[in-house]
Amino acid sequence: MMQITDIQKNRALVNAIDWDMTPEEAVRLYLEWGNNWARGNYVIRSKSDVTHYFVVDTWGAKPRLFLVRRNSEDCEELAAIDLPRKMRQRFLDTVGHHRGVYAISGEIRSWLKSQLDA
Repeated sequence: MMQITDIQKNRALVNAIDWDMTPEEAVRLYLEWGNNWARGNYVIRSKSDVTHYFVVDTWGAKPRLFLVRRNSEDCEELAAIDLPRKMRQRFLDTVGHHRGVYAISGEIRSWLKSQLDA
């Protein structure tokens, strides 16, 4: 699995990241793609349509970021990134310390973009 330094070195991957994609939107687009309308966004037409996005997973002992590659057949975790301790705590506070998979917050997005020079 990749680390943040691996992503930094791969400009094509950094440029492919959809910073606005959420886990919910990814499910709607890629898993329910035959049952929804475009809503002004792009439409998934085939297995070759793919997106890369970050999620925060709080199921483990501490929240972790995952870079996900998704198409209509597969969801692959490409990278796992540890958040800074204070950022982890603030994120947990915003989700009520519940377990789940969440979209990245504004603070995390800004931190990631600065780390990846995006």
